[in-house]
Amino acid sequence: MDFIEILKAILFGIVEGITEWLPISSTGHMILLDEFIHLQVSEEFMSMFEVVIQLGAIFAVVLLFWSQIWPFGKKDNKEPLADKGVLSWAKWDIFKLWFHILVSCVPAAIIGILFDDILEAWFYNYQTVAIMLILFGIAFIIIENQHKGKSAAVNTLEGIDYNLAFWIGMFQLIAAIFPGTSRSGATIVGALLLGVSRTVAAEYTFFLAIPVMFGASLLKGVKFLMESSLVQGEGMILLVGMVVAFAVSLFVIKFLMGYIKKHDFKVFGWYRIVLGVIVLLCGIIGII
Repeated sequence: MDFIEILKAILFGIVEGITEWLPISSTGHMILLDEFIHLQVSEEFMSMFEVVIQLGAIFAVVLLFWSQIWPFGKKDNKEPLADKGVLSWAKWDIFKLWFHILVSCVPAAIIGILFDDILEAWFYNYQTVAIMLILFGIAFIIIENQHKGKSAAVNTLEGIDYNLAFWIGMFQLIAAIFPGTSRSGATIVGALLLGVSRTVAAEYTFFLAIPVMFGASLLKGVKFLMESSLVQGEGMILLVGMVVAFAVSLFVIKFLMGYIKKHDFKVFGWYRIVLGVIVLLCGIIGII
C-alpha cells in the first residue's frame, strides 16, 4: 500500500470527523475534497467509502453517549418497565427516545432505499453542494436572529414527541436528497424552527445519526460487495479513514456541545455561505 494513499485516507478521516457533527455538510466536504485529492481507488469503492467512513464517527457518539442511549440497566433507571424481574432492567424513557428516533428515520430511509442511485447521479455535484451550503447558511442566520432572546419550548429530549420527531425527520429528508445540506444542519434547523433548544437539537441529531448512518453504510456496503470487491489496499484505506474519523469525532462532539451552550449557530451559517460562494467560483473558473 502506497504511504501517500494512507495519508490521503487520514485526511479524509479528519474531514469526516470534523464535518459530520458541525452543521456544515460532511458529504459536501467529502465530495469537494475528492475534487482536489483523489484516492487511487475505483469509482465504486469511492462511492462506498464516502458513506461507510461515517461508521467511525458514529462509534464516537455511541461511546460518548452510551449511558443516554443504552436502554437496559438498573443504574439511573428513571422509568423501569416493572418493579421486579427482567423488565425492571428496561429503561422505558430511553425506549421512548428510540421510538421517536425511528419515526424521524422513516422519511429518509424510504427515499434512500428507493432512490439512492438516482439521487447520487442527479445531485452529487459541486453545483448542488454550493447552492445547499448557501441556502442553509442563510437559514441558520435568519432562524438565529428570529430566536434571539426567546426561550425554547422544548428543553429536554423527553419533550420531543412523535409529531416533532416526524417533522424533524422531514427536514432530515432534505439532506438525504441534496448533498451540501448537512444531515445535522437540516435536523438542527428543523428542530430550532419547531421550538427545540440548541442543546437538545444537537443531542437529538447525534442520536438520530446512529440508525441513519448504520443503515446507509449497510446499504452502500452490501451494494458494493454485490457488484464489486475490494482490491489490494482498499480495505486498509477504509479502516484508516474510519479510525481517524472516530478519533476526531470524539473531540469535535465535545467541542460542539460546549460551544452551543454559550453561542448560537450563526458562525456556521456564515461559514457555509462563504464556502458555497468559493465552490461556485471554483466551478466557474474550472478548478473543479
